Amino acid sequence: MTAERLLRLLSLFTVRRSWSGEELAQRLGVTSRTIRRDVDRLRDLGYQVEAIPGPAGGYELGAGSGLPPLLLDDDAAVAVALGLRAVAAGAVAGMEEAAVRAAAVMERVLPSRLRLRVDALRSAVVPLPGQRAGTPTVRPETLALLALACRDGERLRFGYVDSHGAPSRRHAEPYRLVSTARHWYLVARDIDKGEWRSFRIDRLSEALRTGQRSQPATDAPPDAARFVAEGIASGVYRFQARVLVGAPASVVADQVPGLVAVVEAVDDERCLLITGSDHIDAIAMHLALLDLPFTPLEPPELRERCAELSRRLAEAAGTAER
Repeated sequence: MTAERLLRLLSLFTVRRSWSGEELAQRLGVTSRTIRRDVDRLRDLGYQVEAIPGPAGGYELGAGSGLPPLLLDDDAAVAVALGLRAVAAGAVAGMEEAAVRAAAVMERVLPSRLRLRVDALRSAVVPLPGQRAGTPTVRPETLALLALACRDGERLRFGYVDSHGAPSRRHAEPYRLVSTARHWYLVARDIDKGEWRSFRIDRLSEALRTGQRSQPATDAPPDAARFVAEGIASGVYRFQARVLVGAPASVVADQVPGLVAVVEAVDDERCLLITGSDHIDAIAMHLALLDLPFTPLEPPELRERCAELSRRLAEAAGTAER
């Protein structure tokens, strides 16, 4: 029971940096005296749990001089082993070799029952390569800095190069990190522009934490991943299209990758598809291949191109019949 409680105690410290003794006791359903004993056990294991002075008192998990032993339940151990293998083939620069070494050590110490689960999952899953030659990578220290700034609600300053190659300096309040098959994105409030933006992290440089607190993110995008997907689907292309599709949103979403288009329900039988491309023909052909009724709303060029393609296809079909 003590080991299980220690795991739960550590998990609370990963959610929030500091807790009062009373809060921890309530969360774990024990007395404050038991919390003090559990904290002492964590210290014996090498975890730097610091006492917070004051009337209420409390504890904070700090950084130690060495790596303490990891306390993982079965599911967490399997997740770590599989995650290390995924990182070995990922888009984080310089981490492939370290991830392979860590995965080897992790799998060597796994109990046989967990090693079988890891082996089964790894052998059954065939990854679709997401990294193409020349795909930009990001530095792990940059990801770590951004993640900590998101967690602690601390403003950042960094250099940024937009999709047109224009450099600038940004002052932002970080909110979330989003990973896609090819890139990492930072969702943040651009303080100078007064709006929420997504920044591709491989275009970001010289990130510095300012020590200033961010404002409460009460108006943050409710779904950071969707916010990034919307920007990718329609934000940087020559043509941005909005199309009314005569099918439920769930049906269309199953046929359209999340990074190609955003699907919004209009009612139970119709949905709005938002997408973009530098080539209007690509949008028209993609819509035709859905094999669902659709009405182009904008841009006007899309309606005109659909009409032209329809005429040419009809002529081709008529020629084949003759």
